[in-house]
Amino acid sequence: MKSRLVASAALSAIVLLGATGCTFITPQATKTEYAASDGVNISDADGPIDVRNALVIATEDGAVGNFIAAIVNPTQDSATLTIALKGSEPFTITVPAGDTISLGADEEPLRIIDLDTKPGATVEMHFQSGDSTGVKAAVPVLDGSLPYYADLVPTEAASTPEPSPTPTPTDTAAPAPSN
Repeated sequence: MKSRLVASAALSAIVLLGATGCTFITPQATKTEYAASDGVNISDADGPIDVRNALVIATEDGAVGNFIAAIVNPTQDSATLTIALKGSEPFTITVPAGDTISLGADEEPLRIIDLDTKPGATVEMHFQSGDSTGVKAAVPVLDGSLPYYADLVPTEAASTPEPSPTPTPTDTAAPAPSN
């Protein structure tokens, strides 16, 4: 009788261990950090500024894009972020101490002319702040098919209209006297 009880307890322990033992070697999904949105988070361990939910909303042909992100400065000093991508002049954004700048929400997005990346792809961008060397990140390029991105799609680069010539007054002949 005792051996049955011991065998039953041992079998129960084996079943319990088999059913739950894999959690000892499997990483917990809740401990994995990830960007819970369409954009990517960029953090440079050596720089003071963090970039959250970075993405580019582009035209259908990928010629022009708007850079959207939240730029966070958790430090006690004002800091500058430089964003560079191939084929464009670098952008610089100064963020006051302890503040966040939301490009595309509170502030105008950064307009990227000659983006040359269609929606659905990624564009490599370099982010640098403080004395750090910076980090490169593959930033997703999206279109305006989702309703909350529709108003962030850039309009094509507006061409500057050429000034029209100013009309000059012409000499008009005096009216002929009537009889």
